[in-house]
Amino acid sequence: MAHPHFHCTVAVEPLAEQTVPERDEFAFAYTITIENQGDVTAQLIGRHWSIVDATGKVQEVHGLAVVGHQPLLQPGERFQYSSWAQIGTRHGTMSGRFLCVTEHAEVFYSEIPEFLLADSGSLH
Repeated sequence: MAHPHFHCTVAVEPLAEQTVPERDEFAFAYTITIENQGDVTAQLIGRHWSIVDATGKVQEVHGLAVVGHQPLLQPGERFQYSSWAQIGTRHGTMSGRFLCVTEHAEVFYSEIPEFLLADSGSLH
Protein backbone atom coordinates (compact mmCIF):
# COMPACT_ATOMS: atom_id res chain seq x y z
CA MET A 1 0.00 0.00 0.00
CA ALA A 2 1.33 3.44 -0.96
CA HIS A 3 2.15 6.00 1.73
CA PRO A 4 2.03 9.47 0.18
CA HIS A 5 3.58 12.27 2.23
CA PHE A 6 4.77 15.76 1.36
CA HIS A 7 6.79 17.47 4.10
CA CYS A 8 6.80 21.29 3.99
CA THR A 9 9.12 23.82 5.58
CA VAL A 10 8.71 27.60 5.60
CA ALA A 11 11.07 30.58 5.79
CA VAL A 12 9.67 34.10 6.26
CA GLU A 13 11.20 37.54 5.88
CA PRO A 14 9.70 41.05 5.92
CA LEU A 15 9.39 42.90 2.61
CA ALA A 16 10.46 46.44 3.50
CA GLU A 17 9.84 47.76 -0.02
CA GLN A 18 6.19 46.61 0.10
CA THR A 19 5.54 47.71 3.70
CA VAL A 20 3.90 51.07 4.44
CA PRO A 21 3.27 51.31 8.22
CA GLU A 22 1.38 54.63 7.96
CA ARG A 23 -1.19 52.83 5.75
CA ASP A 24 -1.22 49.69 7.93
CA GLU A 25 0.32 47.61 5.14
CA PHE A 26 2.87 45.03 6.24
CA ALA A 27 4.28 42.64 3.65
CA PHE A 28 6.12 39.37 4.16
CA ALA A 29 7.86 37.04 1.73
CA TYR A 30 7.67 33.34 2.42
CA THR A 31 9.57 30.49 0.84
CA ILE A 32 8.05 27.02 0.94
CA THR A 33 10.11 23.87 0.42
CA ILE A 34 8.05 20.78 -0.35
CA GLU A 35 9.74 17.39 -0.15
CA ASN A 36 8.13 14.13 -1.19
CA GLN A 37 8.92 11.94 1.82
CA GLY A 38 6.40 9.33 0.76
CA ASP A 39 6.98 6.19 -1.26
CA VAL A 40 4.93 7.14 -4.32
CA THR A 41 5.10 9.82 -7.00
CA ALA A 42 2.59 12.59 -6.30
CA GLN A 43 1.54 15.98 -7.61
CA LEU A 44 0.59 19.19 -5.84
CA ILE A 45 -2.70 20.35 -7.35
CA GLY A 46 -3.91 23.30 -5.27
CA ARG A 47 -3.59 25.27 -2.06
CA HIS A 48 -5.59 26.84 0.74
CA TRP A 49 -4.10 29.50 3.02
CA SER A 50 -5.54 31.16 6.10
CA ILE A 51 -3.78 34.47 6.84
CA VAL A 52 -4.63 36.14 10.15
CA ASP A 53 -3.46 39.56 11.33
CA ALA A 54 -3.02 40.60 14.98
CA THR A 55 -6.61 41.92 15.17
CA GLY A 56 -8.01 38.55 14.11
CA LYS A 57 -8.90 39.61 10.56
CA VAL A 58 -8.76 36.51 8.35
CA GLN A 59 -7.91 36.31 4.65
CA GLU A 60 -8.61 32.99 2.91
CA VAL A 61 -6.71 32.13 -0.26
CA HIS A 62 -7.77 29.13 -2.40
CA GLY A 63 -6.64 28.10 -5.83
CA LEU A 64 -5.01 25.72 -8.20
CA ALA A 65 -1.24 25.44 -8.35
CA VAL A 66 1.42 27.43 -6.49
CA VAL A 67 2.95 30.36 -8.39
CA GLY A 68 1.70 28.79 -11.62
CA HIS A 69 3.17 25.33 -10.97
CA GLN A 70 1.69 21.94 -10.12
CA PRO A 71 4.91 20.06 -9.39
CA LEU A 72 5.04 16.31 -9.85
CA LEU A 73 7.50 14.92 -7.32
CA GLN A 74 9.14 11.51 -7.24
CA PRO A 75 9.97 10.14 -3.77
CA GLY A 76 12.89 12.18 -2.40
CA GLU A 77 12.40 15.11 -4.79
CA ARG A 78 11.88 18.70 -3.64
CA PHE A 79 10.18 21.78 -5.03
CA GLN A 80 10.70 25.27 -3.68
CA TYR A 81 8.80 28.47 -4.38
CA SER A 82 8.48 31.97 -2.97
CA SER A 83 5.46 34.20 -2.67
CA TRP A 84 4.26 36.96 -0.39
CA ALA A 85 1.37 38.11 1.76
CA GLN A 86 0.26 41.48 3.08
CA ILE A 87 -1.56 42.09 6.36
CA GLY A 88 -2.79 45.17 8.22
CA THR A 89 -0.72 44.69 11.39
CA ARG A 90 2.96 44.27 12.24
CA HIS A 91 2.42 40.61 13.21
CA GLY A 92 0.22 37.81 12.04
CA THR A 93 0.14 34.14 11.18
CA MET A 94 -0.39 31.86 8.21
CA SER A 95 -1.35 28.23 7.98
CA GLY A 96 -2.70 26.08 5.22
CA ARG A 97 -2.62 22.91 3.26
CA PHE A 98 -1.88 21.61 -0.20
CA LEU A 99 -4.26 19.38 -2.14
CA CYS A 100 -2.21 16.57 -3.65
CA VAL A 101 -2.84 13.44 -5.70
CA THR A 102 -0.71 10.33 -6.18
CA GLU A 103 0.10 8.75 -9.51
CA HIS A 104 -2.66 6.25 -8.65
CA ALA A 105 -5.23 9.08 -8.28
CA GLU A 106 -5.33 8.90 -4.46
CA VAL A 107 -6.08 12.31 -2.94
CA PHE A 108 -4.21 13.47 0.16
CA TYR A 109 -3.50 16.76 1.92
CA SER A 110 -0.19 18.16 3.04
CA GLU A 111 -0.71 20.38 6.09
CA ILE A 112 1.39 23.50 6.67
CA PRO A 113 1.35 24.26 10.40
CA GLU A 114 0.83 27.84 11.54
CA PHE A 115 3.85 30.09 11.14
CA LEU A 116 4.55 33.66 12.18
CA LEU A 117 4.48 36.66 9.88
CA ALA A 118 6.63 39.20 11.71
CA ASP A 119 9.80 41.20 11.51
CA SER A 120 11.97 39.52 14.13
CA GLY A 121 13.49 42.94 14.87
CA SER A 122 10.07 44.24 15.94
CA LEU A 123 9.38 41.44 18.44
CA HIS A 124 10.11 42.07 22.11
